Amino acid sequence: MADFDPNGVGIANGNIFGFPVREEDADIVIMPIPWDVTTSYGKGTSKGPQQVLEASTQLDYYHPNCPRAYETKVCMTPISKEALKINDFFVPQTSEYIAYLEEGGSLGENTVYQQLLFDVNQAQLAIKDSIKERAIGMLAKGQIPAVLGGEHSVPLGLIEGLATKYPSFGILQLDAHADLRDAYEGFQQSHASIFFNALKFQQVSKLVQVGIRDVAESEVNLIENSGGRIQTFFDWDMKEEQFKGKNWADQVDEIIAALPEFVYVSYDIDALRPELCPNTGTPVAGGFQLEELSYLLLRLGQSKKKIIGFDLSEVSNGAVNDWDANVGARALWSLVIATEINRRG
Repeated sequence: MADFDPNGVGIANGNIFGFPVREEDADIVIMPIPWDVTTSYGKGTSKGPQQVLEASTQLDYYHPNCPRAYETKVCMTPISKEALKINDFFVPQTSEYIAYLEEGGSLGENTVYQQLLFDVNQAQLAIKDSIKERAIGMLAKGQIPAVLGGEHSVPLGLIEGLATKYPSFGILQLDAHADLRDAYEGFQQSHASIFFNALKFQQVSKLVQVGIRDVAESEVNLIENSGGRIQTFFDWDMKEEQFKGKNWADQVDEIIAALPEFVYVSYDIDALRPELCPNTGTPVAGGFQLEELSYLLLRLGQSKKKIIGFDLSEVSNGAVNDWDANVGARALWSLVIATEINRRG
């Protein structure tokens, strides 16, 4: 890092934050996955990795709780043009299919859409397996793997990869949605099914959800019948506590206390207030300020828990400006900083 000037202009060198770090030298490796085939409302998150990459060099890298934060050895691998090509091939077709369902169409009566579902599910399985194998290779080198989406379905392969190393770990989910649907709209790896699928791995001992405020009754039933394996801090409950005088610091202590020793962090940008991410796939009123979740991540990083990986998903710019990517880059920086503090500690 000797040739990097943290006080100078951001350098667009192809790596996240413009840091001069090669993958083989990195402590934290981020895999960008340009995929939004199953997104059921707004499209565009497949462009998120490139948009966050471009916005990331506009940050300053001083952090009051992480001395010489700019020396963090973090690398983002190249964005796959092939994956983006496959994504862009499927997106128009799945958009038509979802519209067909919303208009009352029956999948059982449409063989074209049955074939489309099969093809998409196979493509997502291949992506999942590729991410899993890449993550296993990083773990073998002592690196901390991460994913930058794309829609929220893409981290499943990373979670499965972590399950090959850690016999027991928890997931901290920052999200507006529970994402506990079973094969939503027929997509086996839907963005709405990520944690339903993750819980199939017995190594995932605990799912702690924070900020959930748009949820189906079936998902609530699953939470209530999980025997404590899923613990949800609903947005409405947390807000009511705050209205009655409870502060965020105390709530953060409760969240961290609910987590096991090893923790994977999954950060859907729609956990934030929608004015911070208006173009995300499925924005929901309510939620958090960026600094609230950054504080939670900081406290987690400073705790005795061990952060074993993370993801950031659902970032997407609109046609007017790059506000979403600007916020997304800062959310990613907070994940990196928390992980680096935890790794150093």
